[in-house]
Amino acid sequence: MDILEAKQIVIKAGHELLKAGLIVRTWGNISCRVSDTQFVITPSGRAYEDLTPDDIVLVNISDLSYDGEVKPSSEKGIHASCYELRPDCNFVIHTHQANASIVSALGYDINSLTEEHSQIIGSDVPCAAYGLPGTGKLRQGVIDALNRSTSKAIILAHHGAVCVGTDYDDAFKVASTLEDVCEKYIADRCSEVSGKAIDTLLSVKDYIAGVFISDSSYKAEKEFAPFDSERNGDTMSIFTENKEPVKIDIKSGALVGGGEIPESADLHLAIYKKREDVNFIHHSHNEYVKAISKQGKKMKPLLDDFAQLIGPTVKCAVFDVNSTLKSAKKVTKALGNKNAVLLKDNGAVCVAGTKYDAEAIEIVMDKGCKTLVGANLYSGVKAINAIEANLMRIIYKMKYSKKAGK
Repeated sequence: MDILEAKQIVIKAGHELLKAGLIVRTWGNISCRVSDTQFVITPSGRAYEDLTPDDIVLVNISDLSYDGEVKPSSEKGIHASCYELRPDCNFVIHTHQANASIVSALGYDINSLTEEHSQIIGSDVPCAAYGLPGTGKLRQGVIDALNRSTSKAIILAHHGAVCVGTDYDDAFKVASTLEDVCEKYIADRCSEVSGKAIDTLLSVKDYIAGVFISDSSYKAEKEFAPFDSERNGDTMSIFTENKEPVKIDIKSGALVGGGEIPESADLHLAIYKKREDVNFIHHSHNEYVKAISKQGKKMKPLLDDFAQLIGPTVKCAVFDVNSTLKSAKKVTKALGNKNAVLLKDNGAVCVAGTKYDAEAIEIVMDKGCKTLVGANLYSGVKAINAIEANLMRIIYKMKYSKKAGK
């Protein structure tokens, strides 16, 4: 294939995969074979919406060498192995898609697919052994999975998925179908555990939340409306639904202008007073986050991106609307220097220095909780160990700070 044509297809794929929700932000990577010896691939850490042909990198399959100053994806080795081991493969998509991520935390192969799904993906979906992102261990896990299965989809333990195809349309169909396969896999397990007819992840979420509530130690906390906020110098703007933002002086807690102070305002104020690095607060009330918040327990990362963006643990604390000042201090203490904290029965608070980063934290938190919902159906599911989780967090922060400084 002509190199420019291949680059244009990769850019088109990025736009369409974003629209379909199979990739988000700058996460994941896409490549297209141009010959028996080369492929083009998306660059490291750049938004898909803004990519031009000059950003797409030509890589040699044999030794992963490339020309130019644009750095290719750190997972280029996985793509090279797909092209080496699958001569009929001409397009590779690596995603962190939601449903496949749930299954990735379990570490299991999917060995039973419907006839319809099998025609698109193959008779099974192998799970590649875990390896840290961008490492030879991760690549070797993919190689082993490719060698023991003819499937066009591979789950990467604690990470996401790799989908291959004869062309882009084929690979896209594989990635899309994989989400249906993984949802069915989790729903079938929930039906087995519960003895009820379960066919969607929302129904799985309802069942898991019900298990938490039925626990004899469960004590429900009063629910309150979730709001997002932004620091503006010495004031905070808290955004209430369908109304003008309410401005509050951070130091005094007094209204600046009109409006009504939301009952969770003291929580936001406490965080801004304690964390000078925080300028945006997003209160996630996603159904899966809310379900996990009912568990009232500390979260550990089941996925790489959770460990990278949020950290090795997320604590859970109570924000009591009947004692806002006292409970706000407790929540802030539980948050510490991290980017998220669960609020018992009320979702999670995600914080960052920029709006873009706060939104990213919220996306990862939502997916992490969705993954934990699925993991609660199985015994023995383990989080990423603390050493590797901390290592990923440190490396991510170092790389991000360098990019932010440019």
